[in-house]
Amino acid sequence: MHRFATFLRHWLCTATLAVVAAVFSSIPATAQGVESLESAGRQIVISLADRRLYLMEDGSESRSFPVAIGRPGVAIPLGDTTVVRKRRNPTWHPTASQRRAKPSLPLSVPPGPNNPLGKYALDLGWTAIAIHGTNEPGSIGRRVSSGCFRMMPADIETLFAIAEVGTPVRVVDVSMKAPETVPAQPGKAAPKPLPPVQVAKTPPPVPPAVLVSVVAPAPIAAPIAAPIPAPIPAQIPIVPDPRCSTATAPLRRMVCATPELASLDGRVRGLQERFLTGLSPEGRAAASYALLQDERRFDDRITALCWIRKGSEADPAVATAAHGCLRAALSGRMEEVKTRIAELGGVATVAARR
Repeated sequence: MHRFATFLRHWLCTATLAVVAAVFSSIPATAQGVESLESAGRQIVISLADRRLYLMEDGSESRSFPVAIGRPGVAIPLGDTTVVRKRRNPTWHPTASQRRAKPSLPLSVPPGPNNPLGKYALDLGWTAIAIHGTNEPGSIGRRVSSGCFRMMPADIETLFAIAEVGTPVRVVDVSMKAPETVPAQPGKAAPKPLPPVQVAKTPPPVPPAVLVSVVAPAPIAAPIAAPIPAPIPAQIPIVPDPRCSTATAPLRRMVCATPELASLDGRVRGLQERFLTGLSPEGRAAASYALLQDERRFDDRITALCWIRKGSEADPAVATAAHGCLRAALSGRMEEVKTRIAELGGVATVAARR
């Protein structure tokens, strides 16, 4: 009888341990602590869905900052990397693709108010990708960059002081925000809370993996009918957009494929190139950068005014509306560039006399 009791006791202990092991092995890693985040130490997580940079301490968020991310059509790297270099007052060197798209770009832009990197830059392990400041604070929170992650001047200064070389960085395309809870109403059962968002483990970056959805612009009261200016003088050369061969955005493809729109756009570029050719090397670099910034703002504006969903340009009604919107915008763009050139010409003349 004593031997049977001993056997039964050992059997119960073994069965209990087996059940406990089975229960714990069935718990997913993300439930024990989000698998894709480090359990200890400091790291940076950038959520493309939130357009925010999260500074994590020991696996928990300590603070977050808004960021600008790559514009539609630009490949945004996903996955893991690290901070490989810190630069204070960085010099901006346009990439080869940026110079192909805009041949008039200078080879470099020194530190100063015209530098798009701002005062601080954290270079990442991916080629030509960095977390940096900006000289255009209004772009933060939008999809406007060439692949880098822009921050407000005060925010990048804070991050620059905290993050060290070697700090892990992860870019994800899911939201990091906690789910909202709905208060219970009298007489009704409290709704079940939404499950927490888990950050899935992301494979190494794949170049063509881009976000193709475009955020709808804020409602516009009514389309602004821009007056059509007088015919553009024939002597202005037509300079084709070098981006046409690789354009993926619906509006840019429409401009490239429609002779009337391509001609209007090409004459604007021709006017700019003719102006830049007559400047000194010093004046050309500054004026070229100013015109490039104007072009980016114009692209943002037509994206908001003439926006169409990718794949819908085959709809005749959509194409007709977008064509009329683009024609009015490009016609007004010529007058804007003429005014801007007059301003830059005066500044260049004063600079040349000093």
